[in-house]
Amino acid sequence: MRSVLTMLGMIIGVAAVIAMVAIGAGANERISAQIASIGSNLIMILPGSTTSGGLRSGFGGVPTLTMADAKAIGKELPAVARAGPTIRNTAPVVYGNQNWSTIIQGVTPEYFQIREWMAENGRFFTEAEVESASKVAVLGQTVAVNLFGEENPIGKIVRIKRIPFTVVGILERKGQSPQGQDQDDVVAVPITTSQKKLFGTTHIGMVGVILVQAAGPDSVKEAEKQVSDLLRQRHRIGPAQDPDFSIRNLSEMLAVAEASTRVMSLLLGAIASVSLLVGGIGIMNIMLVSVTERTREIGIRMAVGARERDILLQFLIEALVLAVTGGTIGILLGITGSSLISRFAGWSTLISGGAILLAFGFSAAVGVFFGFYPARKASRMDPIEALRYE
Repeated sequence: MRSVLTMLGMIIGVAAVIAMVAIGAGANERISAQIASIGSNLIMILPGSTTSGGLRSGFGGVPTLTMADAKAIGKELPAVARAGPTIRNTAPVVYGNQNWSTIIQGVTPEYFQIREWMAENGRFFTEAEVESASKVAVLGQTVAVNLFGEENPIGKIVRIKRIPFTVVGILERKGQSPQGQDQDDVVAVPITTSQKKLFGTTHIGMVGVILVQAAGPDSVKEAEKQVSDLLRQRHRIGPAQDPDFSIRNLSEMLAVAEASTRVMSLLLGAIASVSLLVGGIGIMNIMLVSVTERTREIGIRMAVGARERDILLQFLIEALVLAVTGGTIGILLGITGSSLISRFAGWSTLISGGAILLAFGFSAAVGVFFGFYPARKASRMDPIEALRYE
């Protein structure tokens, strides 16, 4: 019983380290997947600016971006791979007696390439269909499931604001965005169709947002500068004037979020490691008691020829066995706890072999470190004094 209570600190410490590292790694993996889901090397251009002539305003408050801006960015800038204008609004989508309110996204074919979004079934709409403002639609997974269930939507007619659209494709599943939104709850239609037939526009050719994909990871900053210079030139904005647009580097913003999660994971692991130190102190305490209780045994062993290093090794091994046994039980408890957290709390957890080896190695090191002093004290006893000990 005393050994079990001694190991309890190590068991709790190792289990806490495994669980905390698993939760941190799971959160980090989830954010990485969300970053990958929005595409790579992305820049978002929003109409309006936070300040304009000393007046603060929100993004998108003033329509200043046009289809022509998007085409110029995509064709004229060497640091830009492609650019895609978008318009979005919410509207009900109806199929038969099924009704689903969702986001209607007016886009061009480049949008799917920028978002690195593939079609799971069917196809995307073409440039010709964008030019002719065709009534075709590509559905996200959430919309397809809620409207069609097990039925194949390709070729079927859905009504958006009572206007019939032919479903030509189903997007592959993307999951949640870094902001927690369901990216699959969307219907994509040609941007010209959304402008002319669905939502209308008070300014011909105006768009809501322009998504830009840089030519590569090293070109993002240069692409930001080139986009800013081009839009200032096209909108006739002088060097001293506030721009009528705002540029956001999505990759940079999400990388900061990923780094924050990694730091939080390390912090959780460090806090949990304190339990290991407490467990080590418990092992030292019980080993000191054991040395005192077994003083005559130590004296007898020395009298029959045991050397200092034999006594040192004996007590060191005992401390190591306590720590390693507690660490092994803690690993099993940590794995079980992580699985239960993932199952019942819905948190993503990721148990890596590296974390298990680290926790096991650290528990063994704690056993050696905190067991060394009692073992050394036992090995340096005077055999005669030890034999006289009552």
